[in-house]
Amino acid sequence: MTTPDFNLLLTLHVLLSEGSVARAARRLGLSASAMSRSLARLRAVTGDPLLVRAGRGLVPTPRALALRDQAARLVEDVEAVLRPALAPDLALLARTFTLRTSEGFVENFGPALIARVAADAPNARLRFMQKVDKDSAPLRDGTVDLETGVVDETSGPELRVQALFRDRFIGVVRQGHPLSQGGITPARYAEGLHISVSRRGRDTGRIDDALAALGLTRRVSTIVGGFATALALARATDLIASVPERHTGNLRDGMVSFPLPVETPPLTVSMLWHPRLQADPAHRWLRDCVRAVCATQP
Repeated sequence: MTTPDFNLLLTLHVLLSEGSVARAARRLGLSASAMSRSLARLRAVTGDPLLVRAGRGLVPTPRALALRDQAARLVEDVEAVLRPALAPDLALLARTFTLRTSEGFVENFGPALIARVAADAPNARLRFMQKVDKDSAPLRDGTVDLETGVVDETSGPELRVQALFRDRFIGVVRQGHPLSQGGITPARYAEGLHISVSRRGRDTGRIDDALAALGLTRRVSTIVGGFATALALARATDLIASVPERHTGNLRDGMVSFPLPVETPPLTVSMLWHPRLQADPAHRWLRDCVRAVCATQP
């Protein structure tokens, strides 16, 4: 089956609208002879003369009259498909966005993000999915619309990334803990019993590297998979939790926080999304909401 020349659709629409080869040629920026050739092709394709001479002008055939409105609608549909997407009417936007984040992100940024989304688009919903690994498959297959976290070598190379904020590790203990008073030296910090946070079950990391450079080793009493769990344990025991500061603000209420006595590299928390959503107006609005909330949260 031969693929039709869709350029002829626009030519047909203009010819039937103008009812004149000369006027149609001027409207499309063509010469009269070129438009006459296009009319000949249309006659061959449709099997109908379409426009016939009547005196000094042209009149449409019954087939042309039947095609005129249909051709106009098709051209309008094609133009709508090819024009840039318009900004969504947020008041009417009814869409559920799935965000894969850590518990700390939801605890600290979720309330403000939910409020902002509800204010702009009352019919939109947010679905928060817990981030248990760094697998990029949910972004690729569309299960997840947006993800937050620290980008590393395991992140998909095709993903779009935008930094949200920088964070740093701090120490956290319960009220009345020995480290809640007095200066905290590397030695005092290392002597306590610690909680290690690792989804992979590791008991060492950047903090241990920094202590090792000073000839110190901290004692890890337990290993957990998330910062919320670490803080819950530290709140009820004499264990020391080391957690990202901005990611855990609400979770640390009523506890004692202090800067780590060793230097550790800062963290850059970013949002990630798949390229197919890059130009989607509703998704762009969501990214603006996340960026604004992260910028205003202390």
